[in-house]
Amino acid sequence: MAKLTWLVTGCSSGFGKEFVHSILARGDNVIATGRKVEERLAHLKNTGAAILDLDLSASEEEVTAKAYEALMIYDGIDVLVNNAGYIEFGLAEDFTYVQNTDALTALAQFNSNFFGAVTLTRAILPHMRLRRSGTIVNNGSMLGWQSLPGCPGYNATKYVLEAYTENLQIERSPFNVRSVVFEPGHFRTSIISPTNRKESFSTHEDYAPMLEVLHKHAENNNGNQPGDPKRGVEVMIDVIKGEGVAKEKEMPPRLPLGTDALEVIRSKCLATLKICDEWEATIKSTDFPADTSAYKFTGDDFTSGK
Repeated sequence: MAKLTWLVTGCSSGFGKEFVHSILARGDNVIATGRKVEERLAHLKNTGAAILDLDLSASEEEVTAKAYEALMIYDGIDVLVNNAGYIEFGLAEDFTYVQNTDALTALAQFNSNFFGAVTLTRAILPHMRLRRSGTIVNNGSMLGWQSLPGCPGYNATKYVLEAYTENLQIERSPFNVRSVVFEPGHFRTSIISPTNRKESFSTHEDYAPMLEVLHKHAENNNGNQPGDPKRGVEVMIDVIKGEGVAKEKEMPPRLPLGTDALEVIRSKCLATLKICDEWEATIKSTDFPADTSAYKFTGDDFTSGK
Protein backbone atom coordinates (compact mmCIF):
# COMPACT_ATOMS: atom_id res chain seq x y z
CA MET A 1 0.00 0.00 0.00
CA ALA A 2 1.22 3.51 -0.85
CA LYS A 3 2.28 5.77 2.00
CA LEU A 4 -0.73 7.53 3.52
CA THR A 5 -0.95 10.95 5.15
CA TRP A 6 -2.97 11.14 8.36
CA LEU A 7 -4.30 14.18 10.23
CA VAL A 8 -5.02 13.34 13.88
CA THR A 9 -6.61 15.67 16.43
CA GLY A 10 -6.13 15.58 20.20
CA CYS A 11 -2.57 14.22 20.22
CA SER A 12 -1.41 15.42 23.64
CA SER A 13 -2.14 12.05 25.27
CA GLY A 14 -4.26 8.90 25.12
CA PHE A 15 -5.46 7.60 21.79
CA GLY A 16 -4.10 10.61 19.89
CA LYS A 17 -0.55 10.08 21.11
CA GLU A 18 -0.76 6.35 20.36
CA PHE A 19 -2.07 7.08 16.86
CA VAL A 20 0.98 9.21 16.10
CA HIS A 21 3.49 6.57 17.22
CA SER A 22 1.69 3.68 15.51
CA ILE A 23 1.17 5.54 12.22
CA LEU A 24 4.85 6.46 12.05
CA ALA A 25 5.85 2.89 12.90
CA ARG A 26 3.92 1.72 9.85
CA GLY A 27 5.79 4.11 7.58
CA ASP A 28 3.02 6.65 6.98
CA ASN A 29 3.04 10.44 7.35
CA VAL A 30 1.17 11.97 10.26
CA ILE A 31 0.18 15.52 11.15
CA ALA A 32 -0.29 15.67 14.91
CA THR A 33 -2.51 18.46 16.18
CA GLY A 34 -3.51 19.94 19.50
CA ARG A 35 -3.70 23.17 21.47
CA LYS A 36 -0.61 24.91 22.87
CA VAL A 37 1.67 22.57 20.96
CA GLU A 38 4.92 23.96 22.39
CA GLU A 39 3.80 22.72 25.77
CA ARG A 40 1.35 19.88 25.14
CA LEU A 41 2.90 18.21 22.06
CA ALA A 42 6.56 18.67 23.00
CA HIS A 43 6.86 14.89 23.47
CA LEU A 44 6.14 14.38 19.75
CA LYS A 45 8.61 16.88 18.29
CA ASN A 46 11.39 14.42 17.56
CA THR A 47 9.22 11.56 16.36
CA GLY A 48 9.08 12.57 12.70
CA ALA A 49 5.50 13.81 12.93
CA ALA A 50 4.49 17.18 11.54
CA ILE A 51 3.11 19.32 14.39
CA LEU A 52 0.22 21.73 13.89
CA ASP A 53 -1.37 24.00 16.48
CA LEU A 54 -5.13 23.50 16.13
CA ASP A 55 -7.82 24.66 18.55
CA LEU A 56 -11.08 23.01 17.52
CA SER A 57 -13.08 25.42 19.70
CA ALA A 58 -11.85 28.36 17.57
CA SER A 59 -14.01 30.00 14.90
CA GLU A 60 -14.94 28.14 11.74
CA GLU A 61 -12.70 30.47 9.74
CA GLU A 62 -9.69 29.70 11.94
CA VAL A 63 -10.24 25.93 11.89
CA THR A 64 -10.73 25.96 8.12
CA ALA A 65 -7.53 27.98 7.63
CA LYS A 66 -5.62 25.43 9.74
CA ALA A 67 -7.10 22.61 7.64
CA TYR A 68 -5.81 24.23 4.46
CA GLU A 69 -2.42 24.65 6.12
CA ALA A 70 -2.43 20.94 6.95
CA LEU A 71 -3.32 20.01 3.37
CA MET A 72 -0.19 21.82 2.16
CA ILE A 73 2.25 19.95 4.42
CA TYR A 74 2.25 16.67 2.46
CA ASP A 75 0.15 17.79 -0.51
CA GLY A 76 -3.05 16.18 0.71
CA ILE A 77 -4.64 14.15 3.49
CA ASP A 78 -5.75 10.54 3.11
CA VAL A 79 -7.12 9.89 6.59
CA LEU A 80 -8.70 12.35 9.02
CA VAL A 81 -8.97 11.09 12.61
CA ASN A 82 -11.36 13.18 14.72
CA ASN A 83 -10.12 12.13 18.14
CA ALA A 84 -10.11 15.29 20.28
CA GLY A 85 -12.57 15.57 23.15
CA TYR A 86 -13.02 15.80 26.90
CA ILE A 87 -15.50 14.94 29.65
CA GLU A 88 -17.13 17.48 31.92
CA PHE A 89 -18.86 15.77 34.83
CA GLY A 90 -22.19 17.05 36.08
CA LEU A 91 -25.89 16.26 36.23
CA ALA A 92 -28.64 16.76 33.68
CA GLU A 93 -30.43 19.24 35.95
CA ASP A 94 -27.39 21.52 35.79
CA PHE A 95 -26.87 21.09 32.04
CA THR A 96 -27.21 24.51 30.39
CA TYR A 97 -26.55 26.05 26.99
CA VAL A 98 -25.42 29.33 28.54
CA GLN A 99 -21.70 30.04 28.31
CA ASN A 100 -19.48 31.68 30.93
CA THR A 101 -21.26 30.23 33.95
CA ASP A 102 -20.15 27.86 36.65
CA ALA A 103 -22.76 25.34 35.52
CA LEU A 104 -22.24 22.40 33.20
CA THR A 105 -22.06 23.95 29.75
CA ALA A 106 -23.55 22.16 26.76
CA LEU A 107 -21.95 24.52 24.25
CA ALA A 108 -18.37 23.97 25.42
CA GLN A 109 -18.77 20.17 25.25
CA PHE A 110 -20.36 20.29 21.80
CA ASN A 111 -17.79 22.75 20.43
CA SER A 112 -14.91 20.52 21.46
CA ASN A 113 -16.34 17.04 20.97
CA PHE A 114 -18.64 17.53 17.98
CA PHE A 115 -18.70 20.87 16.17
CA GLY A 116 -14.90 20.99 16.01
CA ALA A 117 -14.91 17.62 14.26
CA VAL A 118 -17.70 18.76 11.93
CA THR A 119 -15.85 21.95 10.97
CA LEU A 120 -12.59 20.14 10.31
CA THR A 121 -14.35 17.40 8.34
CA ARG A 122 -16.19 19.99 6.29
CA ALA A 123 -12.88 21.63 5.37
CA ILE A 124 -11.17 18.35 4.39
CA LEU A 125 -14.07 16.62 2.60
CA PRO A 126 -14.00 18.65 -0.66
CA HIS A 127 -10.35 17.66 -1.10
CA MET A 128 -11.23 13.96 -0.63
CA ARG A 129 -14.32 14.20 -2.83
CA LEU A 130 -12.36 15.71 -5.72
CA ARG A 131 -9.69 13.03 -5.38
CA ARG A 132 -12.38 10.33 -5.06
CA SER A 133 -10.43 8.92 -2.15
CA GLY A 134 -10.17 9.33 1.62
CA THR A 135 -11.26 8.09 5.02
CA ILE A 136 -12.98 10.00 7.84
CA VAL A 137 -12.50 8.39 11.26
CA ASN A 138 -14.60 9.53 14.22
CA ASN A 139 -13.57 8.33 17.65
CA GLY A 140 -16.88 7.83 19.41
CA SER A 141 -17.63 5.88 22.58
CA MET A 142 -19.80 3.11 23.95
CA LEU A 143 -21.50 6.07 25.68
CA GLY A 144 -22.91 6.90 22.25
CA TRP A 145 -25.06 3.81 22.83
CA GLN A 146 -25.66 3.78 26.57
CA SER A 147 -25.45 6.97 28.63
CA LEU A 148 -23.47 7.01 31.85
CA PRO A 149 -24.88 9.11 34.73
CA GLY A 150 -22.89 12.23 35.54
CA CYS A 151 -21.75 13.25 32.05
CA PRO A 152 -24.81 14.22 29.96
CA GLY A 153 -22.82 16.55 27.70
CA TYR A 154 -20.24 13.93 26.78
CA ASN A 155 -22.94 11.29 26.25
CA ALA A 156 -24.90 13.61 23.96
CA THR A 157 -21.87 14.51 21.83
CA LYS A 158 -21.06 10.85 21.30
CA TYR A 159 -24.66 10.02 20.36
CA VAL A 160 -24.76 12.78 17.77
CA LEU A 161 -21.34 11.78 16.41
CA GLU A 162 -22.82 8.36 15.62
CA ALA A 163 -25.63 9.96 13.58
CA TYR A 164 -23.25 12.33 11.82
CA THR A 165 -20.98 9.45 10.81
CA GLU A 166 -23.94 7.56 9.35
CA ASN A 167 -24.78 10.63 7.25
CA LEU A 168 -21.22 10.76 5.95
CA GLN A 169 -21.35 7.07 5.07
CA ILE A 170 -24.47 7.54 2.95
CA GLU A 171 -23.61 10.87 1.31
CA ARG A 172 -19.95 10.22 0.55
CA SER A 173 -19.98 6.61 -0.60
CA PRO A 174 -20.51 7.57 -4.30
CA PHE A 175 -17.20 9.43 -4.14
CA ASN A 176 -15.19 6.58 -2.56
CA VAL A 177 -14.81 8.54 0.68
CA ARG A 178 -15.20 6.12 3.58
CA SER A 179 -16.31 6.86 7.14
CA VAL A 180 -16.15 4.82 10.33
CA VAL A 181 -16.94 5.46 13.97
CA PHE A 182 -15.06 3.53 16.63
CA GLU A 183 -16.81 2.97 19.97
CA PRO A 184 -14.25 2.40 22.73
CA GLY A 185 -15.24 1.34 26.20
CA HIS A 186 -13.15 2.37 29.21
CA PHE A 187 -9.52 2.66 28.08
CA ARG A 188 -6.58 3.54 30.27
CA THR A 189 -6.06 7.12 29.12
CA SER A 190 -5.89 10.31 31.18
CA ILE A 191 -9.36 11.56 30.19
CA ILE A 192 -10.76 11.15 33.73
CA SER A 193 -7.55 11.84 35.62
CA PRO A 194 -7.80 14.55 38.32
CA THR A 195 -5.70 16.93 36.20
CA ASN A 196 -8.00 16.59 33.16
CA ARG A 197 -11.34 16.08 34.87
CA LYS A 198 -13.80 18.98 34.84
CA GLU A 199 -16.70 18.94 37.28
CA SER A 200 -19.83 21.06 37.68
CA PHE A 201 -21.84 19.00 40.13
CA SER A 202 -25.06 20.15 41.79
CA THR A 203 -24.88 21.00 45.47
CA HIS A 204 -28.50 19.98 46.09
CA GLU A 205 -28.69 17.45 48.89
CA ASP A 206 -31.08 15.22 46.93
CA TYR A 207 -28.18 14.26 44.68
CA ALA A 208 -25.65 13.62 47.46
CA PRO A 209 -25.93 9.77 47.40
CA MET A 210 -25.62 9.69 43.62
CA LEU A 211 -22.63 12.04 43.61
CA GLU A 212 -20.87 9.89 46.18
CA VAL A 213 -21.20 6.87 43.88
CA LEU A 214 -20.08 8.86 40.82
CA HIS A 215 -16.99 10.23 42.56
CA LYS A 216 -16.07 6.77 43.82
CA HIS A 217 -16.53 5.33 40.32
CA ALA A 218 -14.25 7.98 38.77
CA GLU A 219 -11.56 7.46 41.41
CA ASN A 220 -11.64 3.67 41.13
CA ASN A 221 -11.79 3.67 37.34
CA ASN A 222 -8.95 6.12 36.75
CA GLY A 223 -5.79 4.18 35.93
CA ASN A 224 -7.60 0.86 36.20
CA GLN A 225 -9.61 0.87 32.97
CA PRO A 226 -9.53 -2.51 31.18
CA GLY A 227 -8.75 -1.13 27.70
CA ASP A 228 -5.18 -0.78 26.42
CA PRO A 229 -4.94 2.38 24.24
CA LYS A 230 -2.00 1.01 22.22
CA ARG A 231 -3.85 -2.20 21.36
CA GLY A 232 -6.99 -0.24 20.59
CA VAL A 233 -5.17 2.06 18.20
CA GLU A 234 -3.43 -0.86 16.44
CA VAL A 235 -6.84 -2.40 15.75
CA MET A 236 -8.23 0.92 14.50
CA ILE A 237 -5.32 1.37 12.10
CA ASP A 238 -5.67 -2.23 10.91
CA VAL A 239 -9.34 -1.59 10.15
CA ILE A 240 -8.62 1.66 8.31
CA LYS A 241 -5.78 0.18 6.24
CA GLY A 242 -7.24 -3.31 5.80
CA GLU A 243 -4.22 -4.91 7.44
CA GLY A 244 -3.59 -7.31 10.33
CA VAL A 245 -6.85 -8.33 12.01
CA ALA A 246 -8.81 -6.57 9.23
CA LYS A 247 -7.01 -8.12 6.26
CA GLU A 248 -9.44 -9.14 3.50
CA LYS A 249 -12.38 -7.77 5.53
CA GLU A 250 -14.68 -4.94 4.51
CA MET A 251 -14.39 -1.90 6.77
CA PRO A 252 -17.41 -1.88 9.12
CA PRO A 253 -19.51 1.29 9.54
CA ARG A 254 -18.86 1.14 13.31
CA LEU A 255 -16.79 -1.00 15.62
CA PRO A 256 -16.94 -1.38 19.41
CA LEU A 257 -13.58 -1.69 21.14
CA GLY A 258 -13.14 -3.46 24.47
CA THR A 259 -15.06 -6.19 26.26
CA ASP A 260 -17.09 -3.64 28.23
CA ALA A 261 -18.13 -1.85 25.03
CA LEU A 262 -19.16 -5.14 23.46
CA GLU A 263 -21.31 -6.04 26.46
CA VAL A 264 -22.95 -2.61 26.70
CA ILE A 265 -23.72 -2.33 22.97
CA ARG A 266 -24.90 -5.93 22.62
CA SER A 267 -27.19 -5.50 25.64
CA LYS A 268 -28.63 -2.26 24.23
CA CYS A 269 -29.31 -3.89 20.86
CA LEU A 270 -31.04 -6.88 22.44
CA ALA A 271 -33.12 -4.62 24.72
CA THR A 272 -34.16 -2.52 21.72
CA LEU A 273 -35.16 -5.61 19.73
CA LYS A 274 -37.21 -6.78 22.72
CA ILE A 275 -39.09 -3.45 22.75
CA CYS A 276 -39.73 -3.74 19.01
CA ASP A 277 -41.07 -7.28 19.41
CA GLU A 278 -43.28 -6.53 22.42
CA TRP A 279 -44.69 -3.30 21.00
CA GLU A 280 -44.74 -4.20 17.29
CA ALA A 281 -48.51 -4.06 16.89
CA THR A 282 -48.76 -0.72 18.69
CA ILE A 283 -45.89 0.73 16.70
CA LYS A 284 -47.50 -0.27 13.40
CA SER A 285 -50.93 0.97 14.49
CA THR A 286 -49.89 4.59 13.95
CA ASP A 287 -49.79 4.15 10.14
CA PHE A 288 -52.69 5.07 7.86
CA PRO A 289 -54.82 1.91 7.45
CA ALA A 290 -53.83 -0.23 4.44
CA ASP A 291 -52.25 2.70 2.62
CA THR A 292 -50.25 0.90 -0.05
CA SER A 293 -49.44 4.20 -1.77
CA ALA A 294 -47.48 5.51 1.22
CA TYR A 295 -43.98 6.51 0.25
CA LYS A 296 -41.19 4.54 1.89
CA PHE A 297 -37.77 6.12 2.02
CA THR A 298 -34.45 4.77 3.25
CA GLY A 299 -30.85 5.87 2.99
CA ASP A 300 -30.26 2.94 0.64
CA ASP A 301 -32.09 4.89 -2.05
CA PHE A 302 -29.07 7.20 -2.31
CA THR A 303 -26.48 4.47 -2.73
CA SER A 304 -28.63 2.31 -5.01
CA GLY A 305 -29.40 5.20 -7.36
CA LYS A 306 -33.20 4.97 -6.94
